[in-house]
This record gives sequence, C-alpha cells and structure tokens, in this order.
Amino acid sequence: MRGHIILAAAVAVAGAGPAVADDLVRVRTDKSVTAAMDDLQEAVEGAGATVFARVDHAAGARTVDMDLGDAQLLIFGNPKLGTPVMQADPLAGLFLPLKVLAYADGDGQVWLAYEDPEEMLDDLKVDDDMPAIGMMQGALDKLTAKAAAK
Repeated sequence: MRGHIILAAAVAVAGAGPAVADDLVRVRTDKSVTAAMDDLQEAVEGAGATVFARVDHAAGARTVDMDLGDAQLLIFGNPKLGTPVMQADPLAGLFLPLKVLAYADGDGQVWLAYEDPEEMLDDLKVDDDMPAIGMMQGALDKLTAKAAAK
C-alpha cells in the first residue's frame, strides 16, 4: 500500500506545471524552442537585464555533422544582483551570470530549464538568505513563466 501512495505522489508531482528535479526547474511551453527563446530574451531585456550570449547548441552540432535536438541557451544577468553574490564568494562567478536552456525533449515537448540559484550556490560562502538570491529566484520564475505563456 505504501508503494502505491509513493507512486501516486510521484506521478502527481511529475504532472505539475513547473517541475523540479533535484535543483533544476523546468517550465513547460507549447512554443517552439526558437519562439520560447525569443520571448525569453525579450522578457529579459524588457526587465532591464543584460543578455550576454545566446547559444544554439543544435547549430553547433551541425557544424561537426552531428544531430542534436533543438536546444538554445540564454546567458544573462544584472550586476546589481550578481555583484553582491560574487563579493560574498568570488567562486560564484563560475555559476553567474544566470542561464536558461530552452530544449525539446525526446517526445518533442519544449521546456525552459534553469538551476535554482539557492541550490546552485549552496556549496559556496553565500548566505542563503541574501536578498539577491531570492531576487534571482523570483526573476527566473517570472521571466520563464512569461516566456512560456506568451
């Protein structure tokens, strides 16, 4: 009986909107990878953050005659949020700026995925209660939800 309850709970969580697997957050969208990434980039720029790079992993694979499903990475940030975190521990620069991946899974479902900033930085000398961490979490949540829903 206990196994059935655990299985039912796992199925319920897996079917939820934003899904968390370990420290990754995934937001489902009905858009294509390119459309979702275009909308994410627009939302990021509209929020006043800086887009540092947009990487098309599938295009990179094609340059070496390999196939890869649609996958694009947006690298962006805001120095007002990132600088205090890096002042607390310069190793935070390994994880910042923030990154969101838009990709199509094996079933063709498109997702926006990112690592939760609190989890991402938890091995560093960064206080989990630092306001910048919560602001990063809120920004990632709002930006990916906006890009997924447009």
